[in-house]
Amino acid sequence: MEQRYATAPDQVPGMTTDDLRRHYLVPGLFVDDEIRTVYTHHDRVVLGGISPVSAPLTLPGFPEIRSERFFEHREAGIVNVGGPGTITVDGTEHHLGHGSCLYVGRGAADVVLASDEPITLDGGGPTAAEGGPTAEAGPARFYLFSAPAHTAYPTTLVPAGQGTVRELGDPLTSNRRTLNQYIHENGVRSCQVVMGVTTLHPGSMWNTMPAHTHDRRTECYLYFDLPGEARVLHVLGEPTETRHLVVADREAIIAPSWSVHSGVGTASYSFVWAMAGENQAFDDMDGFDVATMR
Repeated sequence: MEQRYATAPDQVPGMTTDDLRRHYLVPGLFVDDEIRTVYTHHDRVVLGGISPVSAPLTLPGFPEIRSERFFEHREAGIVNVGGPGTITVDGTEHHLGHGSCLYVGRGAADVVLASDEPITLDGGGPTAAEGGPTAEAGPARFYLFSAPAHTAYPTTLVPAGQGTVRELGDPLTSNRRTLNQYIHENGVRSCQVVMGVTTLHPGSMWNTMPAHTHDRRTECYLYFDLPGEARVLHVLGEPTETRHLVVADREAIIAPSWSVHSGVGTASYSFVWAMAGENQAFDDMDGFDVATMR
């Protein structure tokens, strides 16, 4: 488990591009037949990429979280950004198609993740609309977002598109998007984790506009369904001291509570957004006029 320590706003102005990438970008999460995890000290969130190809993978405990089992004192949302697969939690099998989400509550003991079709993909490439592999092809790629939990809520599956759906934005401002809320205060219950998937409509490229911060929660993005040669320019930092990172398909961003988290792509894409912190109110945002950004 890789560790990332917390950062303060006044560190950003002096950071090089490599510094920014080392602190906030999480590449290489999805490697065939491996479980890769990153522990960030921002709200003690753990990000993970689980890629069962030739055989199922069992989620272990880690010394860094001081537990024999991963869910001993944690909860997690898991979204499948690859082909179809299953997650078996204490003997109960849950099938996840592309974009589906499973909440796993505190106390789960045995968590096994498997692909329905173990065929290696290259992790990127053109979308199905552009002649590439379909969302239902190849092995599963499970993205995990975890936070400490004080009580247990039941493990719950939400198939893709069946959460609370919100249509946002406008084609005229290039940010028409469909937002699926899966784990939230009016949906699947959790202690801290709030999670969902947003998909940009064709021709729209901007996410999370107008931009905002929320000084009570860390938020992480995982960009996916992005064509292999396309990139997202992700904006981060304080609103008056912004920087950007160039992000590829299936790469994640850690956004501290004080940071803007917005972006624009060279093609349409989807992203998993997930938060943990003081509350679960999705609309508890600290907004500002985009004209004040620098």
